[in-house]
Amino acid sequence: MEQIPLPAMSLYSSLPHNISQSLTNFSGSLFISNKTRDCGDGYNNIPANEMVSSLPLQMALYFNVFFFPFWWLSEVAMLELKQYSMLPGYYQWLLFAAVIILTLIECVRLSLGYTGNLQEKLPELAGLWLLSFTIQLPIILFLLTDKSIIILPLEQAVHILYFTFLVFELVAAFQALRKMTNQLATRFYLQQFQESECSQRRNRSQETGIPYGRNSISNV
Repeated sequence: MEQIPLPAMSLYSSLPHNISQSLTNFSGSLFISNKTRDCGDGYNNIPANEMVSSLPLQMALYFNVFFFPFWWLSEVAMLELKQYSMLPGYYQWLLFAAVIILTLIECVRLSLGYTGNLQEKLPELAGLWLLSFTIQLPIILFLLTDKSIIILPLEQAVHILYFTFLVFELVAAFQALRKMTNQLATRFYLQQFQESECSQRRNRSQETGIPYGRNSISNV
């Protein structure tokens, strides 16, 4: 059993090294098989210089940037409306905390998505996927399904649109992560092959006495 190391990917990330390395390892373990034979067979048909940025993901992120302020204003207005007449105190604080967390994480998430997708940085793209799946999606599902918070029609409409954005971005980011990880694994295999080939040429040059890199035909 062998897992493909992808240490160089974290060097090109703007995130702190520990976080970048953890996200890189997460992506490698999720999208790369542990079986060496499967890995080698699966990546031979992926060009090492192919662009792996996802156009559908970028379009979703672009429209999400314009939609989120409208969602935020709608949610704040509905929260203000319900705060004084409809909800008990603990639900008011719960909704307030949910909106604050979702707003802060959304700013980070969209920034990571733009950087990771356009610049093909694996740690940032993995960060987008993890934040969407572990924080944003549960919060928006809570806001969309918990009847105790008295979901108003405007809230329901914007929550459904936001949920649609999140699901689409999760799927598109998953596909982009898989392509990006596989391409980087292909580059790793090519680099290993080139290093092995250079090592074999050096060994042959030492055995034959012909200097490495010199064409043997020119010596005839």
